[in-house]
Amino acid sequence: MYGLFDCNNFYASCERVFNPSLIGKPIVVLSNNDGCVIARSNEAKALGVPMGEPAYKLKELIETQKIKVFSSNYTLYGDMSHRVMTTVASFVPEMEIYSIDEAFLHLNGFEQIDLKQFGEKLVNTTKRNTGIPVSLGIASTKTLAKVANKFAKKYPNYKSVCIIDSEEKREKALKLFDISDVWGIGRRYT
Repeated sequence: MYGLFDCNNFYASCERVFNPSLIGKPIVVLSNNDGCVIARSNEAKALGVPMGEPAYKLKELIETQKIKVFSSNYTLYGDMSHRVMTTVASFVPEMEIYSIDEAFLHLNGFEQIDLKQFGEKLVNTTKRNTGIPVSLGIASTKTLAKVANKFAKKYPNYKSVCIIDSEEKREKALKLFDISDVWGIGRRYT
């Protein structure tokens, strides 16, 4: 089994760790030279802020909706990523860091434990240790783990951990998932 561990709205979440008054407010983080949106909080997504949008095109929306805007701070994000990955590494014998805010966890040898309980403990400990909200998808392949992670983020009843561990769950998940969003397939192969 594989787990895909992913920080939620990572850059925006990092800003909130150091300024808790931002919790619940729309946030965007801009690219180098403040050109384009590279991160959005859920609140900013709900207002229709698209990823990659040039900041100048959002000026009116930013002002009318009181969206908090930040220049990217890669030193901060790198430090927070290290803290998150160190916490996650303490739970598993092997992991592959996939990006600044994602890692694949190798869960071989975890067959005899309750993966839901394990996942919730990992998610809750990471949030407690770092302040960063995270999600975990667990499945038999890396691609399915990515799909499970999307469900873990999207549906609160999963408590940030979704496990696809049967053929029935796999079929149901894939029927509900836009094929163009499946990692390794994407829009090009749709």
